[in-house]
Amino acid sequence: MPIKISRRQALAGSAAIASSLFMPGLSRAASRPVLTHGVQSGDVAHDGAVIWARADREADMMVEWATTESFANPHKVQSLSVGQATDYTGKMALSGLPSDQDIFFRVTMNDLGDGTASEPVTGHFRTAPGGLRDISFVWSGDTAGQGWGIDEDRGGMTTYAAMAGHNPDFMIHSGDTIYADGPLQPEVELKDGSIWKNVMVEEKTKVAETLQEYRAQYLYNMLDKNVRAFNAAVPVLYQWDDHEVTNNWYPDEMLSADDRYTEKSARKLFARSARAFHEMYPIRANLTEPNRVYRKVAYGPLLDMFFIDMRTYRGDNSANDQPEGAAFLGAEQLAWLKRELTASTATWKVIAADMPIGMIVRDGDSAFENMANGDGPVLGREFDIAELLSFIKHAGVTNTVWLTADVHYTAAHHYSPDRAQFQDFDPFWEFVSGPLHAGTFGPNDYDNTFGPEVVFAKHPTDAMGVNLPPSDGYQFFGKVDIAADTGVMTVSLMDSADAVLWSTEIEPA
Repeated sequence: MPIKISRRQALAGSAAIASSLFMPGLSRAASRPVLTHGVQSGDVAHDGAVIWARADREADMMVEWATTESFANPHKVQSLSVGQATDYTGKMALSGLPSDQDIFFRVTMNDLGDGTASEPVTGHFRTAPGGLRDISFVWSGDTAGQGWGIDEDRGGMTTYAAMAGHNPDFMIHSGDTIYADGPLQPEVELKDGSIWKNVMVEEKTKVAETLQEYRAQYLYNMLDKNVRAFNAAVPVLYQWDDHEVTNNWYPDEMLSADDRYTEKSARKLFARSARAFHEMYPIRANLTEPNRVYRKVAYGPLLDMFFIDMRTYRGDNSANDQPEGAAFLGAEQLAWLKRELTASTATWKVIAADMPIGMIVRDGDSAFENMANGDGPVLGREFDIAELLSFIKHAGVTNTVWLTADVHYTAAHHYSPDRAQFQDFDPFWEFVSGPLHAGTFGPNDYDNTFGPEVVFAKHPTDAMGVNLPPSDGYQFFGKVDIAADTGVMTVSLMDSADAVLWSTEIEPA
């Protein structure tokens, strides 16, 4: 079973971290370096993982790892210099680790000038198994959206603490990891007359446009004590959606009508945000496409995960009714996904998507944001989904499950050709969760092209209104458990109070 790293261990060096978070000028003047935003691990494998940290100055980042909490006989990894070019962040890929093993790591920053060392900050992850064992992980999306930032009087981003309590092997963050287009106000009056008080930094008072402003969006979330503790204890596997750049963006979009932006080119904003995204998260680098988000993460014989990117390769948002199809996943990504699904020998193939398939997400009055476009035959972006689902059926790929977020409520959807306009596919499940810490909305309309059935959903009622604050409790995450002895996958939809709202068991084929 995964080990729960203690609060003391997860926040080792917390006093130094806290001082640098809120008084960076003082930390830079300190006699020794400081790790400013904790540590993270991600893209964990059977023999390695990626470690992330950030210093307050130019420094050498040194990572040590051990299989014991006491760091008896630690292994030292060659140091990495961090500096202004990456906003003093460093990512180090560990390799050669034992499989299915608890790994304790600690990061130290050594001043490039005089060699003075920081206080070490510790973290933990478990490598993927080489054989059969039980697997447990969580997923969700949508952090710090719709004006709801960190309110320390209300405990901060408490859904992260609820997830951490389950000691998951890892987390999938399904996108909208930040809200670069969502400035914060210092105070927001709630319906009950109480005041929501956001922790403020200058970069959160406007939309992000510059590279530095995008970087600050990611660092803002790490000001939260729950996020830092979670990151230290649980590997996070990240993907992105739209709010990492701006709402509903597509590469060729020009933000001509949005007076908040002086930079009108979405493509230029995308380049800046993509750089910040990969600097701030422990994602393995892709040498042929440095900003690539889609990738496979293997987690032993029971599970392969396929992270797809529904944002970077799309055409313009439109009425989405082109009879010949419209650019969405992109030819290279679609070919990669088919190839990797066919090659997978894992029992379960989880497709981690940043948007749901059959829920209609609009972009204004006449355009659509995702692939769903209303009842009827396959049109527009739906052709990519139809091609993929048909391929999965005819290639004999079994046990595919889709996980996603984006729509700010939680739901379980079962897709079947018996209910669908397009019928050349095998039935499958899609599970939706989120938000982690953002406004709550819903429900969405549905599209019958692929025959979704809403088996469960929880969202605000009409009387409750929209954009409910996190303090109203409508914050959600999902939990997946895979049993080693039977291969059964149990999916549970949870809320921030850690209540199980709905659960199902899926037998493998």
